[in-house]
Amino acid sequence: MSTAGELAEQLSWHWENQARPRLEGLTDAEYFWEPVPGCWSLRPREEATAPIAAGAGRFVLEFAIPAPDPAPVTTIAWRLSHLIVGVLGERVGSHFGGEPITYRSFDYPETAVAALACLDGLYGQWNRAVSGLSAEELARPVGLAEGPFAEYPMSALVLHINREMIHHLAEVALLRDLYRDGPAKM
Repeated sequence: MSTAGELAEQLSWHWENQARPRLEGLTDAEYFWEPVPGCWSLRPREEATAPIAAGAGRFVLEFAIPAPDPAPVTTIAWRLSHLIVGVLGERVGSHFGGEPITYRSFDYPETAVAALACLDGLYGQWNRAVSGLSAEELARPVGLAEGPFAEYPMSALVLHINREMIHHLAEVALLRDLYRDGPAKM
């Protein structure tokens, strides 16, 4: 198997065997559930409370630059939106000819079903593109789209995206468990 194939397989194994099955049946109630007060979420524009509320549609994603320390807990809707836009969407657009996507210009999905469809599509575009990279393309610098990391090779970006996907999808799985099981019983 090629290096690109191995990189794509690392993410696809996790996606197919752990992450995506755990997303099946995600409800809107879970999608928007706030496990603690003060969460950042995806919410209607008029209800946003964070310093930045980004999005082109009726729903906006809450965040701050720089993020406070510690940053607020985020909802499943927030985490999936981050994966859709900041992790996959921007990269598919800037490196593989996909539709340009930014946090400010994106029209965020208002339901769990729509978010999962969007995530499925971008995951597929990303992983197909990665699996087709040559050794030369993996070694080439990623360029200005990655800001201060412009000189890093594409292989480093792919590894970073794999870590981001695995990390945030594990968080979503944990939030689903907490939602399902409710408060601890004493």
